[in-house]
Amino acid sequence: MSMETSTSAPPDGRPVVGALKKNSLGTGGITFLVVSAAAPLTVIAGTVPLAILIGGPAAPLAYLVVGLALAVFAVGFMAMTRHVTKTGGFYTYITEALGRHVGLGAGILALVSYNAMQIGIYGLFAVSARAMLATLFGIDVPWAVLAFIAIVLVWAMGFAGIDLGARVLGVLLIVETLVLVVLGIAIIASGGGPEGFGAGAFAPGNVFTPQFAVTLGLAFGAFIGFESTALYRAEARSADRTIPRATYVAVFAMTFFYFAMAWLLIQAHGESLVQAFIGQNGVETFIFATAETQLGHWATVTLLLLILTSVYAALLAFHNSINRYSYALARDDVLPAMLGRTRQRNGSPWVAGAVQTGLAALIVGGFAIAGADPYLQLLIWVNTPGVIGVVCLQILASLAVVVFFTRNRGAERHRFAVPAALTGGILMALFTGLIVANIDVLTGAPAGTNVVIISVVPISFAVGVILAAVLKRRRPAAYARIGGQGQ
Repeated sequence: MSMETSTSAPPDGRPVVGALKKNSLGTGGITFLVVSAAAPLTVIAGTVPLAILIGGPAAPLAYLVVGLALAVFAVGFMAMTRHVTKTGGFYTYITEALGRHVGLGAGILALVSYNAMQIGIYGLFAVSARAMLATLFGIDVPWAVLAFIAIVLVWAMGFAGIDLGARVLGVLLIVETLVLVVLGIAIIASGGGPEGFGAGAFAPGNVFTPQFAVTLGLAFGAFIGFESTALYRAEARSADRTIPRATYVAVFAMTFFYFAMAWLLIQAHGESLVQAFIGQNGVETFIFATAETQLGHWATVTLLLLILTSVYAALLAFHNSINRYSYALARDDVLPAMLGRTRQRNGSPWVAGAVQTGLAALIVGGFAIAGADPYLQLLIWVNTPGVIGVVCLQILASLAVVVFFTRNRGAERHRFAVPAALTGGILMALFTGLIVANIDVLTGAPAGTNVVIISVVPISFAVGVILAAVLKRRRPAAYARIGGQGQ
């Protein structure tokens, strides 16, 4: 059996890309895919402690603020999904309203940003796996070896197909969420820590600080992936219903869960004591130390194992999103057509998956050779431009919603679509400014490194805009297909 779908030349002579598997995902499957990209246990164990260390008692509020802002954004974004049915996420929607130059800029930026998010997380997987092996078995494995094992496992599951991936992610997500819920209940039952329960999360003195602005950036990273529901439209059952439902369920569930767990973890140690505890014991051990105190050693062992599956779930979910952006760009003849090839058996874009796997191996290998820290450098430095890039895409998507419904006044829409898009776009722009202005606190990197990190975003967008201009002049047929408009 041939690995890819059959290809025959269409009338214009370009290769035909393969087809994604239709009707393979319902509301639950899509929700599991996007929430798994956020990976609740990965967030709670990996970045919430850092947010608390930086932002103190106000850290939980950052997750609430960002979640509500993204819910507002989602109202406008989902209204537009009823009218733009091509696979391609931000790339397709932005092209539809803002034109091909801006659209292709957004497409390249999306591809770079999601790759940055996914590849950086291999550092967290390596740190978590190393801690688990050292704690449970007393062995020390180089972090790069563990990262490369994860790269191979992610490729294998992506190759196996989206429906199998959704089922695996769903099981892993349910198990990790249940363990965290048990931990939260234990903290409530114990009456909190040495200081009981406090309301420092809402104290103005804790909120209006540069440190709180940095925690907003970490909070955005916790939600990235929820907007990728639109990427699965071609594979969704009753897409006009399942895509919005999955989006709203995902964003509200994550908002409540992150806020509640971050607040409870702070209460377990005391609002005035928790930062000192994290500083003395380390960010990476905070969740395990809390579980040990509240539930006993069994919880520590369980979390050590589950955090690996949680990080793996995030890696796989981002891998799937990246492959679908590559598929969309290949479909439109912007990237090589071979990236659009899919397996006959399950519709997985296997060539795009192989290329993304190779890129991950190259970057992780580079950091390993340089002797970099897998958490502070591979995770934080590589993830940061991804976070900024996705927030910028949300700003462009908000503008696209406003332009689309202003231009198409007869289009059916929710009456709050345009106000929600405007509000969401303004909030995203404000958050982006705060993140960039305080990036040194977030990354802990030298000024020159921070300039490079930030510049990844405008450079990626500019590459797409320039590529669109080149296509317009040299390959007008390909230019006309940008964003799926010529399909």
